[in-house]
Amino acid sequence: MSKVWFITGASAGFGRAIAEAAQARGDTVVATARDPLSAAGFPHALRLDVTDGAQVDAAVAAAVAAHGRIDVVVNNAGHGLVGAVEEVSDAELRALLEVNLLGVWRVTRAVLPHLRHQGSGHIIALSSVGGIVGNPGHAAYATSKFALEGMSEALAGEVAPWGVRVTVVEPGPFRTEFAGRSLGMSAPLDAYSDTAAGTLRRRFRDQDGRQPNDPAKAAAAILRVVDHPAPPLRLPLGPEAVHRIRGKLHRQLVEIDEWEALAVDTRFAE
Repeated sequence: MSKVWFITGASAGFGRAIAEAAQARGDTVVATARDPLSAAGFPHALRLDVTDGAQVDAAVAAAVAAHGRIDVVVNNAGHGLVGAVEEVSDAELRALLEVNLLGVWRVTRAVLPHLRHQGSGHIIALSSVGGIVGNPGHAAYATSKFALEGMSEALAGEVAPWGVRVTVVEPGPFRTEFAGRSLGMSAPLDAYSDTAAGTLRRRFRDQDGRQPNDPAKAAAAILRVVDHPAPPLRLPLGPEAVHRIRGKLHRQLVEIDEWEALAVDTRFAE
């Protein structure tokens, strides 16, 4: 049975790759973007700025009215921001969270009544290896993606009674525009130039267009997850993501073991 997909940020990157893969196999794709012309090639393109609640509600309503249902929601719209905590302004942080976190929240909240009513659906949230491993110099982005991970984990438990599934995708470096036009940079402070934060700033500039992983293969993996009867809550993508996430979890377990005696010594004395 073909599916109806509702994809945000479908004009480029993972959003476009997923939309193309789903459309190529005969599914219906509602491709949304801030400029619907940038989603050319998709017959069901809608204007959607995820920071605009009225647009979110209107786009979801239009998709349901046109196709009768939504089977897969891909919360892909987002961007990066390089900068150490001290370098990132309040305005930059708020703008990032408006898209990467609150935009996902708005879209999810808008589609949930429909998914609950039909008793099925799959919500895909595009996170990042940066949603598990916080890189120095990428603090604001990590904040947005760590929050997205927590939201999605809680959401999975909330919507399970209606047969709605949730998967958080955690890509490593893929050859999208993330390190190019989709990446903002806070004004640098000289103090961080020779630190890990400064190194990351330079590395992002150098890797644009050279990332080792193929977005089309990421899209194919996501389609396989959507079709699986027991999909995972989390899906790292790319060997770098798998390696770094496994290393982070191992270090956490080691640290818990090392500090367990102190951590558990919290009971009232009897």
